Amino acid sequence: MQDFFTESNQKLALFNEFLSSPKQIVITTHQNPDADALGSSLGLSAYLNKKGHFTTVITPTDYPDFLRWMSGETEVINFESDQNSLAKELIANADMIFCLDFSALNRIKGMEGFVKQSAAKKVLIDHHQQPENFADFVFWNERAAATCELIYELIEKLDDKHLIDIPTAECLYAGLVTDTGSFRFDSTSEEVHRIAGELISIGIHPNSIHRKIFDSNTFDRMKFLGFVLGEKLTYLPEYNVVYMAISKEELSRFSSKNGDTEGVVNYGLSIKGTVMAAIFTEKEDMIRVSLRSVDDFSVSEFSRTHFNGGGHKNAAGGRSHESLEKTVEKFLSLLPKYKEELTKN
Repeated sequence: MQDFFTESNQKLALFNEFLSSPKQIVITTHQNPDADALGSSLGLSAYLNKKGHFTTVITPTDYPDFLRWMSGETEVINFESDQNSLAKELIANADMIFCLDFSALNRIKGMEGFVKQSAAKKVLIDHHQQPENFADFVFWNERAAATCELIYELIEKLDDKHLIDIPTAECLYAGLVTDTGSFRFDSTSEEVHRIAGELISIGIHPNSIHRKIFDSNTFDRMKFLGFVLGEKLTYLPEYNVVYMAISKEELSRFSSKNGDTEGVVNYGLSIKGTVMAAIFTEKEDMIRVSLRSVDDFSVSEFSRTHFNGGGHKNAAGGRSHESLEKTVEKFLSLLPKYKEELTKN
């Protein structure tokens, strides 16, 4: 369930020795970064900079506007931007590459091959299930609520908590508050509350962070949300399932930007008795599948088995290269097989 390189005296010594002098470090995370992905990357970057290293955060794709308040965000390089050549050079010449909030290299899209080929030492810090074996140092715990939780624990284990300032604490808190569903998901543990409390004691303002993330909607995004809930929400009481399917045309109609569908799937779970909620979003090259569940139903297993995905027991994602209609048909055809699990309560 967990693998901390810090619990091996030999690996910890190697890690500390490697970072005993200034290094060129790249930090990356999964495509379409969310608050935990970007917050953990920027939080770690700020910490390593204080230790005397030279860090660059490179994201595989762009991320939502509501994350652009984070300290250090303006220095992030989007691999798909006109800084692509610089990003490739930094990856090739890096001494160490930190891979945050993803468990398999195919989650970094076009960066995958360049990270694989780099001679840099690689560090995996993550909380998703079934991590791929590619890293030299692993700090992984599938029971952790967020990668930001693990970044805090790593800094703590290295006796460097005094280096966490308010901007860094804000980045880490953002990951905690989003990946726990504002501290209401089952992953919200005593440890999460301890860390959140210690971040607050540094001087952050939770209300301000919450508003920047959750209360920064555009007018178009609110109209889009109203359309989805009013026109696209389908409830299947015989299976305790809710799903939504959004086409490219519908996204375009509401001028939807990256991140506008973030969190929409959770509305499905707010319907009384719902066990699984799904949203299918048509992108240029695939159908993006987002799944959420409650109690014992594992959407991670469901996604891994049927939609080339994975994630957490109650929050997972996947993809389909069939049409939107065919993808939804496939999803519906699977429900009878899972009816007993979905309706056992």
